[in-house]
Amino acid sequence: MLTLRQIEVIRAIMVAGTVKGAAELLNVSAPGISRVMKYTEDQLGIRLFSRIHGRYSPTEEARDIFEQIASVFHSVENLHQAIDGLKQGENRRVSFGAVPSIAHHVLPSAVRALHDQFPGLELHLNTIKIEEAIDYLLLQKGELVAMSYRLDHPGLTVQPLYSGQLFAILPADHPLVQKEMLSVRDLAKERLVGIEQTDPYGQLLMAPFAEAGLDVSYSVVARTGQTVSTLVAQGLGVAIMDELSLAGPQQHPSIVVRRLAEPTSFRTYAVFGADHPRSIFTDAMVKCLIAEMKKAAAERKRLSPN
Repeated sequence: MLTLRQIEVIRAIMVAGTVKGAAELLNVSAPGISRVMKYTEDQLGIRLFSRIHGRYSPTEEARDIFEQIASVFHSVENLHQAIDGLKQGENRRVSFGAVPSIAHHVLPSAVRALHDQFPGLELHLNTIKIEEAIDYLLLQKGELVAMSYRLDHPGLTVQPLYSGQLFAILPADHPLVQKEMLSVRDLAKERLVGIEQTDPYGQLLMAPFAEAGLDVSYSVVARTGQTVSTLVAQGLGVAIMDELSLAGPQQHPSIVVRRLAEPTSFRTYAVFGADHPRSIFTDAMVKCLIAEMKKAAAERKRLSPN
């Protein structure tokens, strides 16, 4: 059996017509080419080339072999092109979902990083609520959902992405902005804006009040964190928000962010269909999400070092 290296050397001699030329094509030494050619001829028991006026020409006996070698080489080239296309994401389509708190900034930033790796990849993005994620994955509408809530379902697998903090947000002209750090007890005395408590994300944002033993209610209830931020900017109250929802240039200029005195945490997860293999693009997306969440946290710390 000829190896691919032997086929490559034979073809290089065919194309270049000389051992030196074949060596230049393959970026190796001429003696190395000569050794491979001699070994191949000895192995096959036939002479492949005749040397005429310093150039190598295929022998009549070996012409059929050369046609097969050319065919094999073209097949290998096609294989390499297919591999290169896969590396670029060409002719590939993948769909990802994210809850609103991740979709507004972190997801687009992660997609930009993913596109740098796979510029030919066709991406379909979906902003979905937590309760929609199960059908989205089990019906194979997408390969991944980035979430701020851990879903426990036998048909799903979950991978932790990031652990962060919650912050207080206030209108820029609110008296409490004079404080560098706020307690939930400070916030409980104010008009509160938030997410419906029956929503898992709403429960996450309400948790600091519950842990402090405070029974509070919202004066305005919204559907997404971005709407909550806009309502706060309009002076309709104060709120608690996760740091990823506050990331990026979309943050409203009329709100002020303050750290909470009480310890808080929120976690994000990548959720997949358990029975469906992940593509290389999904694995890469997970890495991009983790990196962008860390960047968002670093930027928040830079802007609010206290």
